[in-house]
Amino acid sequence: MKSAAVSRRDFLMAGAQASAALAAGAAFGARPKANIRFGFTTYTWGKDWDIPTLIANCQKARAFGVELRTSGGYAHGVELEIGPERRKEVKKQFEDSPVKLVGLATGERFDAPDPAKVKAAVENAKGFVRLSHEVGSTGVRVFPNDYHKEEPRERTVERIADALNAVGAFAADYGQEVRLEAHGSAGDLESIAAIMGRVNQPSVRVKLNSSARDAQGEGFAHNFRLVQPYVGHTVHLHDQKDPEFPYQLQLDLLAAMGWDGWMLLEASDKVEDRVAALIEQRELFEQMLARAMEKAG
Repeated sequence: MKSAAVSRRDFLMAGAQASAALAAGAAFGARPKANIRFGFTTYTWGKDWDIPTLIANCQKARAFGVELRTSGGYAHGVELEIGPERRKEVKKQFEDSPVKLVGLATGERFDAPDPAKVKAAVENAKGFVRLSHEVGSTGVRVFPNDYHKEEPRERTVERIADALNAVGAFAADYGQEVRLEAHGSAGDLESIAAIMGRVNQPSVRVKLNSSARDAQGEGFAHNFRLVQPYVGHTVHLHDQKDPEFPYQLQLDLLAAMGWDGWMLLEASDKVEDRVAALIEQRELFEQMLARAMEKAG
């Protein structure tokens, strides 16, 4: 019973901190005009695209920001193992194109009860931070990831936050953002707020994942505001035709706060023409963005 009470206290403290930060921001007057752009992450649609193909296809689709998914046999080949010359080559390929390399999406997670696993994840994340810097991108995606039945939730929250603080301090030296994606059983927005309430590194930010569960409970607007002060410069989108997630509301809220960032399509459904499907998703995004910007004024 004691553990549950402590966990609830942590969640409430996180919510209070988020509300206080929002109030402080509002006191400074009007927010800047939002700068929200559409991009692509190489999850499954881009798995077999090497960098020249990826750049060409994104140009066709007018998706001018790219996040490279790592550690899964991706054709782009940007992994920890590549050497200095290849890193320079990757950086130049993007710099010579209109497509911006926005980040690296790693699978590193910090929830394991085994300290050795967490230590390995932290060191790998640091390696990806260095890689991201050297190929010219601005941040790395990491996961929280899961709660464990053998321990109280607040212990998992503490462990994840400690790991994020270690990676965040390292990332700050490279001018990189550590993007904690709302993923796994410890990735609901209430839990993310509790984790971020224990993080003291400004380089660690939240990456929204456009998940249907984010709209549960008191609704998406309420859950969004729990993490709003921590939102970073990238968000994952999925199929924007899916009625289970309030894509328009999410854009409305981001536009209202003057958000500057990339909405990156992470798609896995089977389609005949991935470039055409990417164009369709970009057009849906642009329609919703126009409505959101009009509401934001």
